[in-house]
Amino acid sequence: MNAQSATARADRPQPAHVGDHLREWRQRRHLSQLDLAGDAEISARHLSFVETGRAAPSRDMVLKLAERLNVPLRERNVLLVAAGFAPAFPQRSLDDPALKSARQAIDLVLKAHEPNPALAYDRHWNLVSANRMVMPLLEGIPTRLLGQPFNILRLAFHPEALAGRIVNLAEWAGHLLERLHRQCEVTADPELIRLYHELKAYPIPARSGPLPADNNVAIPFKLRLGGDVLSFMSTTMIFGTPVDITLSELALETFFPADDLTAERMRAMAPR
Repeated sequence: MNAQSATARADRPQPAHVGDHLREWRQRRHLSQLDLAGDAEISARHLSFVETGRAAPSRDMVLKLAERLNVPLRERNVLLVAAGFAPAFPQRSLDDPALKSARQAIDLVLKAHEPNPALAYDRHWNLVSANRMVMPLLEGIPTRLLGQPFNILRLAFHPEALAGRIVNLAEWAGHLLERLHRQCEVTADPELIRLYHELKAYPIPARSGPLPADNNVAIPFKLRLGGDVLSFMSTTMIFGTPVDITLSELALETFFPADDLTAERMRAMAPR
């Protein structure tokens, strides 16, 4: 599914019957009825009846098919409601006492990663939390671009924000767009699809050729700060086996120095 077809799907009226939902998710995953039926250990005939509304799936069947289709937890609730069942997955605020241990884990990771930058963001790439090493890298960016919601991708692509400072903008922006495109394919989230098209409209240069030799391990994030060029490698972490929607949609991005100069500068910038 490319971004154009994803947009077309997002703009359609939402299906009302659980079978319509299941068929759309199966088609997004490029699976035939036979493929999905075999994976879910049911007959293709029964799956066909479910998709056409001739058979009503049980709650367990809906959840089983959703798991095989890798449907996000938020959308699994939509499937359950469409089938006449109550939602199975709660969506709590990170301030909810039930998520206290998760919030503590997030804070621990962010704090422990200092003196290097690390941040947490939601499913739409809006900033949830960051350690003390992130804001020094944003010094001089207009305040209006740092307001809420603080969208990390818009900040990276906006010419008045980080885009003017990222040395390898073509490579880094291309990497981010590829990640976002994959996320659009997996979730079919209309807001993410709109964000993808918005970012593509920014004046980002195209890659001019093969990646430089220093990118033979990973594409670095190269940021001009003062008279230096800081170079980082990034990793992304998610919670394993979450059953809360908020937690399932949260990601942590940690940045590691890719050279000695960057490591020295980050140590020097660390709050005392």
